[in-house]
Amino acid sequence: MTYAPNVTAFPGDFTWGIATSAYQIEGGHDADGKGPSIWDAFCRIPGRIACGENGDVACDHYHRFREDIAIMKELRIPAYRLSISWPRVLPTGRIADGGVNEAGVRFYSELIDALLEAGITPWVTLYHWDLPLALQTERDGWLNPAIAQDFADYARLCFKRFGDRVRHWITLNEPWVVAILGYGHGVFAPGRKSRSEPYLAAHHLLRAHAKAVEVYRKEFSQQLGQIGITNNCDWREPRSDKPQDIAAAERALDFYIGWFADPIFGHGDYPATMRERVADRLPHFTDAEHEALRASSDFFGLNTYTTMFAAEATGAEPPQDVHGNGGISEDQEVVLSVDPAWERTDYHWAVVPWGCRKLLEYLDRRYGHPPIVITENGCAYDDPVRPDGGIQDDRRIHFHRRYLEACAEAVAQGVNLRGYFAWSLMDNLEWAKGYELRFGLVHIDGRTLARTPKASARWYAECIASNGSARILLGS
Repeated sequence: MTYAPNVTAFPGDFTWGIATSAYQIEGGHDADGKGPSIWDAFCRIPGRIACGENGDVACDHYHRFREDIAIMKELRIPAYRLSISWPRVLPTGRIADGGVNEAGVRFYSELIDALLEAGITPWVTLYHWDLPLALQTERDGWLNPAIAQDFADYARLCFKRFGDRVRHWITLNEPWVVAILGYGHGVFAPGRKSRSEPYLAAHHLLRAHAKAVEVYRKEFSQQLGQIGITNNCDWREPRSDKPQDIAAAERALDFYIGWFADPIFGHGDYPATMRERVADRLPHFTDAEHEALRASSDFFGLNTYTTMFAAEATGAEPPQDVHGNGGISEDQEVVLSVDPAWERTDYHWAVVPWGCRKLLEYLDRRYGHPPIVITENGCAYDDPVRPDGGIQDDRRIHFHRRYLEACAEAVAQGVNLRGYFAWSLMDNLEWAKGYELRFGLVHIDGRTLARTPKASARWYAECIASNGSARILLGS
């Protein structure tokens, strides 16, 4: 970085925030009329979740949300990304089948009001993976074309009940994960394994996004809000300068971010490489769906964590099943790897800040300079609680400092980065990994659920207060 210590590379209206999701923190799994989700069911299958853990109580945010908001207020967090639990407000997933759970609506209404009273702007995600169980068991979940309308109806309810106070909406969180890990590798709910179902589930996720956006823009335009989608992607660096490895890295990105971003930010359809390789397993959009998808996101939501090398798969080195980042390897013919010298988090994800910068620059070029909001970025480290009760998580501070520096470098190159949300507010249920991985800036005691802000929380608060100045990012 070349700017002076008290100068920031981020725009004055840059959005700083912190993020969570409902199933990972709320608990109250059957409280006050909430219906079961696919994750409630998945966690009860032996061997699916580390140590047999679940989200029944989680961080008990359902009962302690005011305490959590007080922590954010003390840290002066400007924006909070949360998700609504679909089965908490619609226990069966559909108004026609079971009606609205007014107690669930009241919980989110009080949560939103408390955030606004604390001066915190809510960014609300409609779907962060906790599908109502009835929609899965009775209607085949994301494999049923009708789910797009079910989602639109659920979205309409949320816009109607909360849209007078919520101005920032995200339809779906990481549909790639839903499709690949839920319907391809079976390691996430609903636990299905297939080489064709991921493409069908993804297709209906995109259709659902488009329908929800259409509802918002046509029926709730007076709310003057923004709506978008959050996709996940980590950078794919060619393992060598060989043409085949360069092509493999591009292909890997097509099957990762292009799969979901091209229909929305590009030409309205899937990447050509996917059409060529997936053939009849890749569904087709109707003309009307093409039009509905194009420009259906007011911002480019991005969750990003790490980087991997990509190389052409050969007979000697065949494609491997890397369910954390690989997708359907057989369709891509790409081998992924990491540099052994790279630092790793407790999740074994490599810490590669320059990969974040390259990804931002790539998305800026590929999709015509869209406004990008990093809706998740963070790291898993388990730092011990000191005798005085504090948590000095220097590795987490170092991670965020370096990744934000990479973001600042991308902005200096002209990337239209508009916001950054740290993952996560608090240690929580890391899905199939249970509670063994700690991403939080606030420590959660697994026994008492006591909240303790870590050193990283204080550092992030100072970073926000300075708008990411060089003094904070470089420690100057």
